[in-house]
Amino acid sequence: MPLGAFTFVLHTHLPFVRMAGRWPHGEEMLHEAMAETYIPLLNALYDLREEGVDFRLAIGITPILMEQLADEEVKKHFMAYLEERIQLAEEDAKIHLKRGEEAIASLASFYKDWYSGIFHSFVARFGKDILGAFRRLQDEGYVEILTSAATHAYLPLLDRDSSIYAQLRVGLQTYFRHMGRMPKGIWLPECGYRPGYMKDPRPGEPINHPYYKPGLEEFLADLNLLFFFTDSYVIEGGRMVGKVAGDVIGPYGGVPRRRLVIKTDELPTVRKGTTFRPYYIQATRVAVFGRDEGTGLQVWSASYGYPGDFLYREFHKKDEHSGLKFWRVTGAQVDLGRKEVYDPGRAKEQVKIHVDHFCNLVKGRLRSFYQETNQYGIIVSAYDTELFGHWWFEGILWLKEVLRSLSRDPEVELTTPSSYLEEHPPTEAMAIPESSWGLGGAHWTWFNPETEWMWPLIHNAERTMEEMVELYPDAPDTMREFLNQAARELLLLQASDWPFLISTGQAKDYAMGRFQQHLARFNHLISIARRGETSPQDWEFLKEISGVDNPFPDIDYRLFKEREQA
Repeated sequence: MPLGAFTFVLHTHLPFVRMAGRWPHGEEMLHEAMAETYIPLLNALYDLREEGVDFRLAIGITPILMEQLADEEVKKHFMAYLEERIQLAEEDAKIHLKRGEEAIASLASFYKDWYSGIFHSFVARFGKDILGAFRRLQDEGYVEILTSAATHAYLPLLDRDSSIYAQLRVGLQTYFRHMGRMPKGIWLPECGYRPGYMKDPRPGEPINHPYYKPGLEEFLADLNLLFFFTDSYVIEGGRMVGKVAGDVIGPYGGVPRRRLVIKTDELPTVRKGTTFRPYYIQATRVAVFGRDEGTGLQVWSASYGYPGDFLYREFHKKDEHSGLKFWRVTGAQVDLGRKEVYDPGRAKEQVKIHVDHFCNLVKGRLRSFYQETNQYGIIVSAYDTELFGHWWFEGILWLKEVLRSLSRDPEVELTTPSSYLEEHPPTEAMAIPESSWGLGGAHWTWFNPETEWMWPLIHNAERTMEEMVELYPDAPDTMREFLNQAARELLLLQASDWPFLISTGQAKDYAMGRFQQHLARFNHLISIARRGETSPQDWEFLKEISGVDNPFPDIDYRLFKEREQA
């Protein structure tokens, strides 16, 4: 008899990089994820399906990533990328064999076959349609696909409710266009959450008294979304584990002081909960699941997580000719120059050990919760999808074998979040704090001394878009295209990726350039709209940028209509 339920929740996102440069930043990062994560994951899930394994899991795919995966130019560029990798692997085999490095030459041949297999899967097994392959798994009940905000905007730091609404609505429209149904759940970008509060008006605002700003759960309820996710510390209280390098203090990144509005109904409200159960958020019927810390640390932890095993492939060391990775982790703090050659066979054997360890951990945690509470709990094990395969090369095989093992375990029910909610609806409500799963559990990762300059520009653009809707409540076709493109540029400007990449230092110059590019395009389109008439040069400009920034073909600029409540 099952004592509890388990689900993986994989959050799948990359920024909009279509036709926006190549290595080291740009479209090639999407090609890498497609080759190393998305197609291997599909191969693993379809293998299980064909073997008759009754697995379940949830996968969030952000709308902006959906648009890119469905794009014909991206598909064409991806095939060229794979052909290039196959050729480089062939060349590597010859180079290293000539040097007498037979083990590395053998690995190069391994990569040639591996990339050839990815090419075959993309073309023959999935018909160049990654989204369609995920959709079939959802239609057959194996996978629940979650939505997100359109461009993965960090919602708590947006100024205008029109932007939050537009991000969510465009996300739903995109999901429906690709999946043929509406989603039941959402992964809020970066688990960023904002509760309802009373806002003091700024000088010059039409509203001259404090007014209510709804919590994100109220937006979700209005859009018929049933659940979202948060980090474990938000539900359980206490300090965040795993990502905190110390308290975040001062003017940057902390949770702002707000006059919160707490709404209650007939359900009992708890201040501190457990991640083994979902809770309704305040008086809504929108539920929140907490990420399970015990299983999460086995993958996330830098000190003892599985990906750091000495037999697994080293991510950071690459061949000088091809960029292929021929080395293993080797040991803690081992310098890149002293890494030993990777052995896929030994790594595969190590995966079995980690699968057994993880499955026993899941069973033990569910069993303990059941024995202590006599309740049928759920473990939500949430990760970024790109961790598996791309960062942790062996991670896809690990996922596959965990699903296989747990599917036949009588004590564990593999489920999806919506199925669990339907069968075990929450009996308690909770008012969770403003939070994220970023550094310090608050906003620092996106708002700090390196990025604070970005937010006034975003906020001004938000207000400008509201003004354009008021100026053009029903624009003629000649102006509608310009306003719709301005709405696209605003959504792209709001992407959380740009401040994130600046804060982490991963691609600071690239992110700053992309942010400024979308801002400049937005401002130019607005200047055309304010002028009220268009020239041939304006149409050339529109044609040029809409050929590059082309997501969300059904966008309607009027989604940005002002929504502040007097």
